[in-house]
Amino acid sequence: MLIFNDIWHVGEVPLLHLAFTCVLLLAIFAVVRWFFRDSQRLDGFSQKHVFITGCDSGFGNLLARQLDRKGFKVIAACLTENGAADLAAAASPRMKTLLLNVTDSASIRSAVEFVRREVGERGLWGLVNNAGRAMPIGPTDWMQLEDFTKVLDVNLIGLIDVTLQFLPLLKKAHGRVVNIASVLGRLSLTGGGYCLSKYGVEAFSDSIRRDMHHFGIKVSIIEPGFFKTNITSPDLISADLKRLWARLPRDIKTSYGAAYLEDYVRMQNFSLRILRNSDIGKVTRCMEHALTARYPRTRYGAGWDAKFFWIPLSYLPSFVADFIVRVLLPLPKGGLN
Repeated sequence: MLIFNDIWHVGEVPLLHLAFTCVLLLAIFAVVRWFFRDSQRLDGFSQKHVFITGCDSGFGNLLARQLDRKGFKVIAACLTENGAADLAAAASPRMKTLLLNVTDSASIRSAVEFVRREVGERGLWGLVNNAGRAMPIGPTDWMQLEDFTKVLDVNLIGLIDVTLQFLPLLKKAHGRVVNIASVLGRLSLTGGGYCLSKYGVEAFSDSIRRDMHHFGIKVSIIEPGFFKTNITSPDLISADLKRLWARLPRDIKTSYGAAYLEDYVRMQNFSLRILRNSDIGKVTRCMEHALTARYPRTRYGAGWDAKFFWIPLSYLPSFVADFIVRVLLPLPKGGLN
């Protein structure tokens, strides 16, 4: 017993207490070091060009104005002429706007040539792939193949096409790529092409980050939770669900039950109204950090629901997420329940 006590103590200090103190000090040092690195910013923004897709509204629109106020040379791509005109009217003369359809390679090539003329030999500092669409979403057997391709063409294939065509300009500047994914790129909570596309954005971003590291290009992924944008509009989603239901064959409608659509819409609207965050600046501040930080993060969880619920949930066993989905959505009449 005396020998044990001699081993367990160093002077009067128990080894367990000493070990705990060392671990605590190391943890504090690691956190302080991380915050110090994370807070370091670059300068010379007035000489840096950033190209952003999907600037008609939402995250892209706010980010374009936000970076413009900081002195960046922003080139904002919009899908519509009205979107481009409204954004230009709200920004400084530095900002350039152009029309872009990310599903059209010729449109992307035209945008690349426009940007090439603007950036010259400096190259492109930042590419923000923000353009996206969500609908149609809903039960998988309500979908047709074209419903998947409509979303995948914008959110994934379009994003890949834009990135590949802009890479030569990004290499010149040793620039940044910021891809907008989603917590639904970690958890597939609904049917349709949206979750598939965001899982694809995650995979593509990881691949290109590793490949482009050798050329000084840094790639960041933004994973927003639920925010108040057109993509999460309860009215638009409800109207589209009713469109999908109306075209379903009788046998599929029967398997779900006559009241299923009404219950589904009601429960989904209830969930969206609780979850959606009106402060979309939480997302654009992550995007800005990825473009201005000396050491940008690989992934940014945007929103409290993303950080403290959805992303942690994605690490838990699948049956936990399955249970959450069953709670949030009604049960089909003809299911096993």
